[in-house]
Amino acid sequence: MVIALEREKRKLDHIEFALKTGQQHKSGLEDISFIHQSLPGISLNNASLTAEIGELELSSPIFINAMTGGGGAETEKINGDLALAAKETGIAMAVGSQMAAIKDPHQQASFKVVRQENPAGVLIGNLGGEATVDQAMRAIDMIEANALQIHINTIQELTMPEGDRDFAGTLTRIEKINNSIGVPVIVKEVGFGMSKETVKQLLSVGVSIIDVGGFGGTNFAKIENERRAKVLGYFNEWGIPTAASIVEAVNVSPELSVIGSGGIRNSLEIAKCLGLGAKGVGLAGHFLKVHKELGLLQLIKEITYIHDDLKIIMTALGCCNIGQLRKSKLVISGDTYHWLTQRGIDCSTYAR
Repeated sequence: MVIALEREKRKLDHIEFALKTGQQHKSGLEDISFIHQSLPGISLNNASLTAEIGELELSSPIFINAMTGGGGAETEKINGDLALAAKETGIAMAVGSQMAAIKDPHQQASFKVVRQENPAGVLIGNLGGEATVDQAMRAIDMIEANALQIHINTIQELTMPEGDRDFAGTLTRIEKINNSIGVPVIVKEVGFGMSKETVKQLLSVGVSIIDVGGFGGTNFAKIENERRAKVLGYFNEWGIPTAASIVEAVNVSPELSVIGSGGIRNSLEIAKCLGLGAKGVGLAGHFLKVHKELGLLQLIKEITYIHDDLKIIMTALGCCNIGQLRKSKLVISGDTYHWLTQRGIDCSTYAR
């Protein structure tokens, strides 16, 4: 009982500190510039947002990324509202880690609410890299998930006072889950980005959908440091910025579906992620902030505005669909250019 209460408090602390510490705004997307097209040659009415991420066919490339659950009534209310927003706007939604509900059945309501509020929507379950195949199946059944995120969060765990310290066997467990559960598996970082070496390892065990979870958004090292007596300050600036991580992942293999996330706040940043080659874009911190400060109706309006603005940007670039947007011409400059050049990636291919 004591452990369950401590876990619930930790979930609520994460929400509080996420809002307190805010987003980093260091995603690297400020280094990305589209090349203006004076003769786009298309009509706004023809811009389509339909997207495919692996086996998932979606009406929009954006989705509500994993945030919360397992924190009692407060997280149940948040997840219920997020599910309603997803239903009203036709976007997919991922829940936070369901391990809390697997260990404590009293927490299942904070996850099951998403399917109750959005019975026909695309919902994505979530567990950590320590999960077993049995736990993965239970997570899927809990919300009738259409896919499962497996989050990898070494830096968060090392910074978390009560976090894991043993990361042996994670890749093997991911492989077993990927081969066993019957729904698409998305392997996701939680704000520290993925290198091309990590992406190659995941591809080698059959993973085909990667959410880079880049540095620049909600900083879980900072959040966990808020909960520590001895601060591990060196982790507060640790990670691969979102823009660089997307490019690293996309350049590993055309077989991959790459999702951009980490500090995404608006339609232009979404377009830039897609222009770099991502097939989808996840937003979490921005949506949480809008919901907490302005409420459900404003969150629904915000998602609608983002969709409208994304179509306008696509029209300006002469892109009728997401596939064309992924091939649009852009220039990479600044720190992102220097990072990728040192990593052996030719940035000029994006401009040509």
